[in-house]
Amino acid sequence: MAYIANTPHQQQEMLKKCGAKSMSDLFADIPAPLRLLSLDIPKGKSEFEVMRYFEELASRNYSHLTSFLGGGFYDHFIPAAVDALTGRSEFYTSYTPYQPELSQGTLQAYYEYQSHICRLTDMQVSNASLYDGGTALYEACQMAISATRRRKIVMDGGVNPIYRKMIYSYAANLSIDFHEVPVSHGQSERHKIFELLDNDTAAVILQNPNFFGVVDDHTDIVKKCHEHGALAIQSVNPIAAALLKSPGEIGVDIATGEGQPLGIPLSFGGPYLGFMASTKKLARKMPGRIVGKTLDRNGKEGFVLTLQAREQHIRREKATSNICTNQALCALRAHIYLSLMGTQGLKKTAKLCLDKAHYAKQRIKAIPCVQVMESSPTFHEFTIRLPMDAGECVGKMIEKGFAAGFPLGRYYPGMENYLLVAVTEKRTKSEIGTFAEALEEVVCR
Repeated sequence: MAYIANTPHQQQEMLKKCGAKSMSDLFADIPAPLRLLSLDIPKGKSEFEVMRYFEELASRNYSHLTSFLGGGFYDHFIPAAVDALTGRSEFYTSYTPYQPELSQGTLQAYYEYQSHICRLTDMQVSNASLYDGGTALYEACQMAISATRRRKIVMDGGVNPIYRKMIYSYAANLSIDFHEVPVSHGQSERHKIFELLDNDTAAVILQNPNFFGVVDDHTDIVKKCHEHGALAIQSVNPIAAALLKSPGEIGVDIATGEGQPLGIPLSFGGPYLGFMASTKKLARKMPGRIVGKTLDRNGKEGFVLTLQAREQHIRREKATSNICTNQALCALRAHIYLSLMGTQGLKKTAKLCLDKAHYAKQRIKAIPCVQVMESSPTFHEFTIRLPMDAGECVGKMIEKGFAAGFPLGRYYPGMENYLLVAVTEKRTKSEIGTFAEALEEVVCR
């Protein structure tokens, strides 16, 4: 955004329009400790000097780290064409581009995005995206509650703890009966989930691979859910989905996930992309927007929004949700990424992730004081146990140029010495070897 200067006189005019006496009054709703009082810039500096000052501040951040950090967001390669195409002004500057008379290009892109997600998950219906993976999972809960008219949700402890936190936050003032099943051996604890399943259960929430990177075939859990009239919801990694059994293949009712690995760069807090797909039976319960393909009066193909059960379109009490689509550019990036990669390209990427993660495991296993947890198969992320606090280890690894992983003690009490390590197709054999050597220096010497 261009810099727009405001004179003191103009500021007073604007404050008067707002009904505020001063800038302090304008920001009175922000708690005092959270207000920015000063950027601490000495007076009389030129634009060049101010720019240099902020560049020096920014340089204190570590932006050169080789990333082995995952936990739901991953450092994947993004083809240059993704930036080039999404940067076109037709896409880059448009706002709420849903009017069929004006926005056929964007609507077609959404339709093709939905088709990609349906193929990826092997499900029948997809919406035009949601905010992020956690939001999509919460909306799936609401779909299940609406479809079954039950309010009990069973959630596997292997579901991303950030997603679980988001679900509980969204539902804080709702009467939803949540039951969480801890993970103790990598894969879902079947017997504990089955004990909680009854005729009041709306859905069971699963994740594959789970937060520890563990791959699990949930076919038996899905079958048990259906025996009790409950729905099965599964959050999936879209890259791993190219190799693993798809949600549709095992009978899942609603599939969700975080679309960041699909051509969206890592960013501190997003914006990211939530995808959602379901069976055709649940299409009318799906939140957000769905783009459909149709013919106009002259028989020409066109694209329009359809099945929008949002409160701005129908009566509030009949709405499935008031959630919007994700930022259009994020869904567009995923669409272009998947188009460029193709089925074989995505499988090749997933296979590279799997093989490189396996190589990293072998290198780390050779470190005498580190244990690789291997009770269950993993995809491109795995857990290691260190002889020291994982957070302390991460701090020391940053000094050596690595974002070493995600310390699990933050979300799992008792796992303070456990580190979650992610390896994508971008990591070279040399980087993995250097990482293992640096880790050995930090934890064993």
